[in-house]
Amino acid sequence: MKTLIVGDICSTSASVENFAKGKTEALFGDTVSLFKGSDFTFVNLECAITESDGAIAKFGPNLKAPIKTAEVLRDLGVTVAGLSNNHVFDFGKKGALDTIDALTAAGIDYTGFGENYADSRKNYIFEKNGERICVIAVCEHEYSYALEDRMGSRPFDEFETIEDIRDAKKTADRVIVAYHGGKEMCHYPSPRLIRACRAMIRAGADLVTCQHTHCIGAYENYNGGHILYGQGNFNFVKLMPMSEAWKIGFALCYDTKANTVELIPTVENEAGDGIRLAKGAEKDAILADAANYSSSLTDGTWQDGWHKFCMETVPAYLKNLAPVATEGATERQNAVLGHYLDCEAHTDLLKEVFKSWNYTNERS
Repeated sequence: MKTLIVGDICSTSASVENFAKGKTEALFGDTVSLFKGSDFTFVNLECAITESDGAIAKFGPNLKAPIKTAEVLRDLGVTVAGLSNNHVFDFGKKGALDTIDALTAAGIDYTGFGENYADSRKNYIFEKNGERICVIAVCEHEYSYALEDRMGSRPFDEFETIEDIRDAKKTADRVIVAYHGGKEMCHYPSPRLIRACRAMIRAGADLVTCQHTHCIGAYENYNGGHILYGQGNFNFVKLMPMSEAWKIGFALCYDTKANTVELIPTVENEAGDGIRLAKGAEKDAILADAANYSSSLTDGTWQDGWHKFCMETVPAYLKNLAPVATEGATERQNAVLGHYLDCEAHTDLLKEVFKSWNYTNERS
């Protein structure tokens, strides 16, 4: 089966008019051809589809898209939208239910979301031509994830997700994990993320693709399974105009029969209101960068890249953490500690910078 998995899709101020007017061709350009050649297509919907103004309290932006967005995805050829991410609950229950209603009305399935934690763990099964594939969409713990008594996205659990994958492999020909996590704007995975992704492969996943980082990252073939540590954005244009990395993504074509993957680079178009396929020297340069990130997993230099990123980024963390629990600290200033402790990507960075003495005590 020819499957297509693409990264984050979200309307922005630069593209919202095209989404509102259903201008699929303007938004996706020649990348439309990828969808037409696929039997199954998964996209990460990195926002709520709603007209609600009831934004939840959070750090970072509250993202939403026009109702017409669901029809755009249908016209594009989307099979299923992944809702396991840190933005689908940005406008609370109303926004989440509006999203599900819009997708359902457009005839698009969704996965990675449920009425509560137990319900969110339902896998998505797709069958065609005698093949059965299972999609497991999970996210790190940041705002949208389901609780025992509240709807939300399917969170990654280092114990139960592994069991879910193992169980899925008993009846599925291929198991695909869409993991929404990793440190934003970092081309290198954290040590924990590498361990988690490799554990998912050992449990039976055939493909693990990490979204959320908003930049491309390393790829490896591990024990016969495929891991992409950063898929980058698909259609999420002009949110960070100063970052070239934000403009680049990989459309991942996975042949389930042959168990092979192809990474196809996409970029923002020249108008900045949509995307297109990368071509020529531009495409070659993106693939060369990706090859360098990938080779770092073999020679160990990924650790240097990860550490350098953490050291460059930590001043912003320190600035946010400094007021916590001090006299006169606001509720919002104190809340940042809980936010950092909750989310795996944030704790990964802090653990890299602030190592315990166990790492420096005598080794022999």
